Amino acid sequence: MYCAISADKFPVMGTTPSSTSSLFAPQVFSGVSQFSSDFQSILQRAVSIAELPIQTLQNQQSDLLQQKQLLIGLNTAAASLGSSLGALGSLGANQGLSAASSNSSTVSVTNSGATSPATYTISNITSVAAAAAETSVSGFADSTSAHVSATGIMKLVVGSSTYAINLASGQNNLNGLADAINSLGAGVTASVLTTGTGGTPDYLSVSANNTGATTLQVIDDPTGVANNILTSTNQGSNAIFKLNGLPVSQSSNTVNGVVPGMTFNILNTTQAGQTVTLSLQSDPSQLSTALNIFVQNYNSLVDQVNAQVGPSAGLLSGDIMIRTIENDLRQVTTYQGTGSVQSLAGLGVTLDATGHMSFDATAIDNMAPSQLSAAFSYLGSSTTGFGALAGQLTQLSDPITGLIQMEENGLDTTNAQITAHISTLTDQVTQFQKSTSAQLQQADALAAELANQQTLLNSSLQSLNYVSFGKAPQNS
Repeated sequence: MYCAISADKFPVMGTTPSSTSSLFAPQVFSGVSQFSSDFQSILQRAVSIAELPIQTLQNQQSDLLQQKQLLIGLNTAAASLGSSLGALGSLGANQGLSAASSNSSTVSVTNSGATSPATYTISNITSVAAAAAETSVSGFADSTSAHVSATGIMKLVVGSSTYAINLASGQNNLNGLADAINSLGAGVTASVLTTGTGGTPDYLSVSANNTGATTLQVIDDPTGVANNILTSTNQGSNAIFKLNGLPVSQSSNTVNGVVPGMTFNILNTTQAGQTVTLSLQSDPSQLSTALNIFVQNYNSLVDQVNAQVGPSAGLLSGDIMIRTIENDLRQVTTYQGTGSVQSLAGLGVTLDATGHMSFDATAIDNMAPSQLSAAFSYLGSSTTGFGALAGQLTQLSDPITGLIQMEENGLDTTNAQITAHISTLTDQVTQFQKSTSAQLQQADALAAELANQQTLLNSSLQSLNYVSFGKAPQNS
């Protein structure tokens, strides 16, 4: 005489797919009544309902993670496009100048910031810069005991500078002198040359750290009879040559302060009448390479933006960042110049119906010098002309202050808040699971007790029938 409590009759505020596993370890219900399995089902259903808000928050976190990954991809693509726009601006600023030498084994050259074409002639290279290097005139029996100075008072001369050296009794030897010289910070390096064994003497070697003609001496007894203990066969040399007929003497073979924007290196001397021509000329191949990279980066960003618009748009659909990037891309494709090259089409860059660019390098290859100059003028610089558009992309992609990074930071903040909320709800559901299980255990025990009472009552009634009627009543 009882009514079984079925789980499917339990009021439910929501449903959970049967295939979804619980976020919590199942509470084992060890009941003793005949309703134990029903109570177990009720407990599981109650916990599943209670954890639905947690699952919703976790789904939100999953979406946030995907959104951040999409933003990271957009940031990378926007930075690449900005970089290629900046490179085009740099080419425009320096006219795509490339440095060349008619004899790179004698003089090599690089463009270090020139902004206009030019040609220079190097001739009469009579000397290549070299560092001074001398050894002691005389050898010493050994490097540890033979005295190098009569008094221990010496001085080092490097160019116009003089450095005092005072050798104590234990330092008055080659090793001590070399150590003393190296400790002066005079721009030279001293070492001991051991030429052999068995009575062969040791020598002091002193070398300048930089090239150029100088004075390099080690003087013994400077307060008495001065005696230079070093040879004077290699006091260094300057690079000596003529630039466009003007004499030049440099302590270094790398010359970067004579011609603005050009750095060249003197490598060898020249024969009489021999000249080397250094030139700065616009290189169309640099422009073609830069435009090709620009087109690839533009198309890569377009692909990522297109994935977030339309019927099959991703999780960034409607995001302000997508609209911002679309606007920046339109500025790139519609930019108009004022010279003979007024658009990207004049550079061989065209746009198809899908919004993707293509580049025809023959447009650059076939340009006359005046057209090439106009192309560079269209590109402008990093702050003017087409190249200035790089700033728009930098505002988006800057790793610290960029708009995309700011949105990523916002997602991180939201994610942290959701994590904290999930932690609170998890504690609440855990407590709810425990309390509900305890209540159902009590209900199960009460049901078991009532079942026992019903059994006793049925037995009593059955016994009474036997006493009163001599038999149990028949079921009708």
